[in-house]
Amino acid sequence: MASSSKHGGGEGAGGPKVGKAPSRKMTRTSTMLDVQQEEDAPTPPDSELVPSSLSAIVPILRVANEVEGDNPRVAYLCRFHAFERAHSLDPKSDKRGVRQFKTYLLHRLEKDEEEIKPRLAKNDPKEIQKFYQWYYNKFIREGAAKSKPEEMTKHYQIASVLYDVLKTIVPSDKIDDEIKRYAREVERKKSHFTPYNILPLHLSGGASAIMDFPEIRAAVSALRKVDKLPMPRRQPTTSSQPEADGILVFGDGESSVHDLLDWLGLNFGFQKGNVDNQREHLVLLLANIDIKEKDQEEYSLLDTETVISLKEKVFKNYYSWCAYLQRESNIRPHNDAEPQQLELLYIGLYFLIWGEASNVRFMPECLCYIFHHMADELYGTIFGNVRPVSGGVIEPAYKGVRSFLQDIVTPIYNVILKEVQRSKSSTLSHSRWRNYDDLNEYFWSKDCFDELGWPMDIHADFFADSVATHPKTEVKSFADSEATHPKTEVKSFADSEATHPKTEVKNDQSLKGKKKPKTNFVEIRTFWHLFRSFDRMWTFFILAFQAMLIVAWSPLGSVTALFDPDVFRSVLSIFITAALLNFLQAALDIMLSWKSWGSMQYSQIFRYLLKFAVATAWIIILPLSYSSSAQNPTGLIKFFSNWAGDWRSQYLYSYAIVIYMLPNILAAMLFMLPPLRKAIERSNSSVIIFLMWWAQPRLYVGRGMHESMFSLLKYTLFWILLLISKLAFSYYVEINPLVEPTKTIMDLGAGTYEWHEFFPYLQHNIGVVITIWAPIVLVYFMDTQIWYAIFSTIFGGIHGAFSHLGEIRTLGMLRSRFESVPSAFTDRLMPSSKEELKGNQDEIERRNIAKFSHIWNAFISSLRAEDLISNKEKDLLLVPYSSGNVSVVQWPPFLLASKIPIALDMAKDFKRTGQGELIKKIKYDNYMFSAVIECYETLRDILKNLLIDEEEQIILSQICFKVESSIGDNSFLESFQMSELLQLSNKLEKLLNLLKVEYEDIESYKTQIINVLQDIMEIITQDVMTNGRGIYPKPSPPAPETERKEMFTKLKLELMDDRSWREKVVRLHLLLTVKESAINVPINLDARRRITFFANSLFMNLPPTPKVRNMLSFSVLTPFYKEEVLYSEEELKKENEDGISIVFYLQKIYPDEWRNFLERIKSDPNDEDISKNYMDNLRHWVSYRGQTLSRTVRGMMYYRQALQLQCSLDMVQDRGQLSSIFGGQRTISPEQDYDDQMNLSARSLAIADMKFTYVVSCQVYGMQKKSHEAKDRSCYNNIHNLMLKFPSLRVAYIDEIEEIVGVKPQKIYYSVLVKGIDKHDEEIYRIRLPGKPTDIGEGKPENQNHAIIFTRGEALQTIDMNQDNYLEEAFKIRNTLEEFRDGHRPTILGLREHIFTGSVSSLAWFMSNQETSFVTIGQRILANPLKVRFHYGHPDIFDRIFHLTRGGISKASKTINLSEDVFAGFNSTLRGGNVTHHEYIQVGKGRDVGMNQISLFEAKVSNGNGEQTLSRDVYRLGRRFDFYRMLSFYFTTVGFYFSSMITVLTVYVFLYGRLYLVMSGLERSILEDPRIQQNSKPLENALASQSVFQLGLLLVLPMVMEVGLEKGFRTAIGEFILMQLQLAPVFFTFQLGTKAHYYGRTILHGGAKYRATGRGFVVFHAKFADNYRMYSRSHFVKGLELLILLVVYEVYGHSYRSSTLYLFVTFSMWFLVASWLFAPFVFNPSGFDWQKTVDDWTDWKKWMGNRGGIGIPIDSSWESWWESEHEHLKHTSIRGRILEIILALRFLIFQYGIVYHLNIAHHSKSVLVYGLSWLVMLTVLAALKMVSMGRRRFGTDFQLMFRILKGLLFLGFVSVMTVLFIVCGLTISDVFAALLGFMPTGWFLLLIGQACRPLLKKMGLWDSIKELGRAYEYAMGLLIFVPIVVLSWFPFVSEFQTRLLFNQAFSRGLQISMILAGRKDSGINFA
Repeated sequence: MASSSKHGGGEGAGGPKVGKAPSRKMTRTSTMLDVQQEEDAPTPPDSELVPSSLSAIVPILRVANEVEGDNPRVAYLCRFHAFERAHSLDPKSDKRGVRQFKTYLLHRLEKDEEEIKPRLAKNDPKEIQKFYQWYYNKFIREGAAKSKPEEMTKHYQIASVLYDVLKTIVPSDKIDDEIKRYAREVERKKSHFTPYNILPLHLSGGASAIMDFPEIRAAVSALRKVDKLPMPRRQPTTSSQPEADGILVFGDGESSVHDLLDWLGLNFGFQKGNVDNQREHLVLLLANIDIKEKDQEEYSLLDTETVISLKEKVFKNYYSWCAYLQRESNIRPHNDAEPQQLELLYIGLYFLIWGEASNVRFMPECLCYIFHHMADELYGTIFGNVRPVSGGVIEPAYKGVRSFLQDIVTPIYNVILKEVQRSKSSTLSHSRWRNYDDLNEYFWSKDCFDELGWPMDIHADFFADSVATHPKTEVKSFADSEATHPKTEVKSFADSEATHPKTEVKNDQSLKGKKKPKTNFVEIRTFWHLFRSFDRMWTFFILAFQAMLIVAWSPLGSVTALFDPDVFRSVLSIFITAALLNFLQAALDIMLSWKSWGSMQYSQIFRYLLKFAVATAWIIILPLSYSSSAQNPTGLIKFFSNWAGDWRSQYLYSYAIVIYMLPNILAAMLFMLPPLRKAIERSNSSVIIFLMWWAQPRLYVGRGMHESMFSLLKYTLFWILLLISKLAFSYYVEINPLVEPTKTIMDLGAGTYEWHEFFPYLQHNIGVVITIWAPIVLVYFMDTQIWYAIFSTIFGGIHGAFSHLGEIRTLGMLRSRFESVPSAFTDRLMPSSKEELKGNQDEIERRNIAKFSHIWNAFISSLRAEDLISNKEKDLLLVPYSSGNVSVVQWPPFLLASKIPIALDMAKDFKRTGQGELIKKIKYDNYMFSAVIECYETLRDILKNLLIDEEEQIILSQICFKVESSIGDNSFLESFQMSELLQLSNKLEKLLNLLKVEYEDIESYKTQIINVLQDIMEIITQDVMTNGRGIYPKPSPPAPETERKEMFTKLKLELMDDRSWREKVVRLHLLLTVKESAINVPINLDARRRITFFANSLFMNLPPTPKVRNMLSFSVLTPFYKEEVLYSEEELKKENEDGISIVFYLQKIYPDEWRNFLERIKSDPNDEDISKNYMDNLRHWVSYRGQTLSRTVRGMMYYRQALQLQCSLDMVQDRGQLSSIFGGQRTISPEQDYDDQMNLSARSLAIADMKFTYVVSCQVYGMQKKSHEAKDRSCYNNIHNLMLKFPSLRVAYIDEIEEIVGVKPQKIYYSVLVKGIDKHDEEIYRIRLPGKPTDIGEGKPENQNHAIIFTRGEALQTIDMNQDNYLEEAFKIRNTLEEFRDGHRPTILGLREHIFTGSVSSLAWFMSNQETSFVTIGQRILANPLKVRFHYGHPDIFDRIFHLTRGGISKASKTINLSEDVFAGFNSTLRGGNVTHHEYIQVGKGRDVGMNQISLFEAKVSNGNGEQTLSRDVYRLGRRFDFYRMLSFYFTTVGFYFSSMITVLTVYVFLYGRLYLVMSGLERSILEDPRIQQNSKPLENALASQSVFQLGLLLVLPMVMEVGLEKGFRTAIGEFILMQLQLAPVFFTFQLGTKAHYYGRTILHGGAKYRATGRGFVVFHAKFADNYRMYSRSHFVKGLELLILLVVYEVYGHSYRSSTLYLFVTFSMWFLVASWLFAPFVFNPSGFDWQKTVDDWTDWKKWMGNRGGIGIPIDSSWESWWESEHEHLKHTSIRGRILEIILALRFLIFQYGIVYHLNIAHHSKSVLVYGLSWLVMLTVLAALKMVSMGRRRFGTDFQLMFRILKGLLFLGFVSVMTVLFIVCGLTISDVFAALLGFMPTGWFLLLIGQACRPLLKKMGLWDSIKELGRAYEYAMGLLIFVPIVVLSWFPFVSEFQTRLLFNQAFSRGLQISMILAGRKDSGINFA
């Protein structure tokens, strides 16, 4: 074996000897590299198995793999060199995976040593030298002219590595001089062939098309102007491989400074990867902005306006920040500087700061602070300024190797990390730690300049937390790094990172330190946030309610009572209420913000206190002045009146009101002048700031968020109409009808109580009045949500109709308007050109169709590629590219289908004199006329081209002449027999069938073709033509019969190889043969939807179309974690418990698409030998129907395909070569044509790459690449294959590398961008991070944030990995991006979505309709007129520059930003952005399809809205919006969820109120009163008042409206009825419970978290235990509570109340209870299947019985689940525990009420009865405790004693019950009643125990609470399970349920029952 000594290198004394076989002990660890692979998956190359710490050897191993095919021995030598390098990098094999990898590589080397020998020479030194020479000559010298830049990059890398290997094998003096010369040449040119992303900026020459564009060259040239810049002094570096680690260093002299970015990088210590990344970023931005308004002629200089416009946009936030802090901007011009160069330096500096800021990017004003100081240093460095104090020359405070990351970013990162650690995984209250917003808002104060300074003071308060945890030595290292940067920077960076390893999180001591206060806002868990944020709304509704109640209570009882002076005076008391509410608001401001006072300015604190003082004054002044104006004061008014003394005056109160209202009057005046108000709020003038100080706290965001006057008028009108309707309804339906019954009840006097009443002499039956009015008050505050649904439906429908939505919604509508589609397409989707207007109408129409055909046909071809249509349907839908020699427009065959057969049928009935009538009938149908003319002319051309003999061509010409002349002289019917045309048609069909087939040996079919052609000519001349025999020429002299020449035997059959000619044949064949109507083409519903939507969108209001080269550039970013990429073969074969595989399922769900798939791949899946190609196609087919990354990537890459095609059309049009592509004959040679096409294609592709970038942020791609798990390896391979399939796809990931720092291993993190090349991924950029980014915030936004630096362009579209895109929609993207150029251009541009998962089941359909309603009519009305649309995680397009300078495209603080997407919309609006919504373009989106998955999604969204309620963003928007916009904001965000909770709360309040009435006896007393019996109707209305809330069903109105708009109102009504029959109300009622539970619990206790819903295919049966775990607390407990309430209300009130009244009052309650208890089982596939029910029972019993413990999952043990379910109570606050206890008290009312109704109580009302009931309760609990303790203590060792104990307890129980029955009068009904009374009390004790868990644990009672909980869970489970068992006994129930769940599928004739039962067709393979 080749030894190290032989090669001239050595491993060292301690290195392993390669020649020695490894020991058995050593080989054991090598199994760790036995990577688990899927079946038939390729083995990964060894270069992809390298541990992260040995990444330096990856290029060597890749070279070995590359050259192995050419020379295995050289590959072996490369691997040997890699082994030596690995050993030198880690001699002790300490790092993770190194020992295993070395052993694996060693084994391979031993094997190769024996098997592989040199080929070119006798020894290794000569072998590698000869190979190096051969490789250089073949691939570098000769390949330079032929190879692409990517290929040359690879060849130079291989040559460089080969020379490194060669030097280790061959002594330097033995290396040939020629090889040394080659090596120097390679080294010199290698830098020009480095890996690149989009622009090969280092590439010498013009080999790349993208570098030839003048805008790119101009941008590059501008950046390369480094003259006049002072060259930075060389900084020493200790790194041996600086470039590999991302460090910029100088080469010889100053050659390393190639451009301005290099200069900035070297001066300020930026990383090389960051500099390279931002260089390309800036070049592309400049180039794309520069070319927007320019013609595409050659130019070389960058336009000055380009740089200025970019600078203004980038620094708009910075300028605003400086003005806000009243600081002068440090972006300064200089007389001696070139303006453009200086501006580019400032822009470049900001981008470099942003590109390396990592998590600090979420803190935009922190970036402004950093830039502010660095810009000052930049200015001083360039112009040699001196410091005013020291007199020294200004230089960067931080400079040297990685100084920016090390000294600026890392300390700030450590502060953020420390705060997150303080939060204890976000379980700590938000008020006790600082999030991103708190830290960023530190820089909204001038104090940051004084306290933090520059260089930043590491001991400043800002860094207090991070410094507190560092040992003294580490603090010193930071200080040292500031004093002596070059020497200590690397060390201090390492130290700073070493201070926060993961182990520190567990160390409580490390978390102790000086805690800094919150900044400006405190997120405290309380519902009072809703009042504080939306106080104006609550004040309005409370005052309106008070006024209406006063008016209704007046003697007149109508609105006219307002004109009564006394009533009006009473109404004026609302101002006292307003003052009280204002006082409450001022108090809340103080209470909810006091934890942030430590960071507030004194003026702000003084403002809070002064407001509180003024509010206090008003609640004294207004009541005093009101009492002084009262005529006959009583009660409290009299008290105030007496106190006021001589102040009595009629006008005092009026004056007080006027003064009190002055601020509101002023605000109303400003409200009507939005431009003035915006200017005032945004002003930084000290005078205006002082004047505005009282009105609102001065904050950097939320200033001047006012729309135009027109927008203001629109949403104001909307809300005025809505509020009028709401208040009128509330008055006439809710309030006024209750006044008379209330007065009657109040006049009845005290009723007869049936229990011990503690307040028996309460006046006016106040308890009854509260019981009746409480639900109505709740409904009053909730029903605005319903009115919003109604009005949004009306306005949204009108808006949609005016937007032309649904004008083409069926194929019939499309056919009727298709003639106008091409012209609409030209107007909407093609750049305008003066040439288009030239020519007559026919020419214009032809040009339009020619342009349209390319886009339309690409669209149709994509439908075929996606298997939505068949080959025949594709042919029917295609439009010919060129009209050729046809004189009429060639419409797609689906429009012309059956026209020819109909025309033939018409013609045969016409006599000789009816030619005019026949032509008139044919011309009446334009499509028929076109078909007839086209058929004739196409057939003529085909036959003419087919015939070779000139004589035969003359015959054909004469026939044609006869046809045309006879039509002209009106003798066509006389010259031709119409009855024979059918015979001719049949023969033509046979001929065309022969001509359209592709033959391998055409000669064998030649005879058939000739015979058919002869028959055709014979039919024409002898049968069809009346005088056709004269056509043939007569030979002279006549030849004998034997010598007569055969006609039509010489044919030009090589035409059959011509594609365009064949297309003519196929089209003619379709026109002749398609006899049935094509009204149903295509059959596939999704294809129909897409075609009609695309056609309809062409008639909508699209922005003007720019040329692709002039359009805005944009990127798409998709965050990805570990979801499905591509289904594996194993997953396709895997069957579920019912024996169903994914493929079988999809075959049944998508039968037409399955047939199209088989037709496309031309493969029979039933063959045993399934080819690999077939399996690959099948995997993609399945994956494209799921929610996979493959589907998303394919959809997004349609953008590139669309832009490339559109760019080609643009360039062809520019060249004036329309004829070459838009019809007509080509006039250029084939060679020139080919060259032009190749050049056109290359330039189109280059422009597409300039305009579009797609980055998928695969967060753990690096870990999956190194993983040995089969699932991870599969994910990595699939992502890698996506990069190879789509070359422009880029993948960003967080790389984790382990290094030894000191003696401890430390993880270093990088942001890495890779692309696919050849067989592996190629790294483009690598940027080191201060730490792991995802340790700080929520996963998804952090994943987006790390990858956003790799995106490009002026716009950025955010796409989730469950979305899809369509080619036809991608054609509209350039129009869509033009919205950003409008006057009031958007910062977020919203797009509509199509939910593609709605066809699976009823649930999926409900969810699809609900989501579709939200993303269409919902967002349409939000954007216009309401102006409160935000970002909802949908495919919105961001103004990229706006958002990257303002915190990014989401917020990431833990928990509070759980719904991270919507906060991007909040942030954008607060910072002056504009969010719009557009529906002419759509993107696909998948949704969850199973009940549990949908519930998890709803829970996640509800959690997110709960957190939003507490957030500063919602508070600021609620306070800063004007009144009507604030209403829109509330009812479309958190208000919707609060209203859902109020709806549920209404049911509780109503039923507990009725429980109070019925148990106390007051209801009986009132109903049996004669005064009530005489007129009981008003009271019945009062009792049924809560039924108003059933109007909640109106919330589905927007859904109906949208379906009506887009599918027709008949369809909408039908779908609505069908939804009711499929129990949609049950589903929506159930989800109402989900929303209410999780929203309320989040605000009270927290516990919000991301919930993975899963996006599986097969609709599976969920086990009972799964459903119980998921819905126990959210639905089942609440449902059983309501059930008990309803039963008690019925049982104890039935004797005096009619059953009709009871049903009327409680029907909706019973419906809600049934929905909450049984919806999960009704919507559970096979939920009532007997066998599954039995299995579920067994599984549930096992789960309930299993003990929990550490590591036991919740699905294995009830105890583990129980602990997890109450996790939120462990971390809740004292306030939360107290509220939980108070809420639990409601359960005591059952026991208190029922015990007085027991027969054993003998009608006693003594309080002792209740006391005795508690004695019974405690006795029962004590007995249970004794049994439990006995089981534990005596159950094993003293079994007999335990039995005796149980026997004694049983005897005692029987004795006591006997005595109670015989002596005390206990009855059986009492026993059941006691159960109803005591069960809720036990639950109360359980809730108290959970809330007081720490106390009970100390007392040793926790185990008892747990056992009590287990008993209750058993009881609840049995109650719910019994009805399921009963229903499962009847087979028809299961059949009905299946029909109910899968009606959509049944209507399409699918075999759903087979899917659920697990049976398969014998004729269908697993695949």
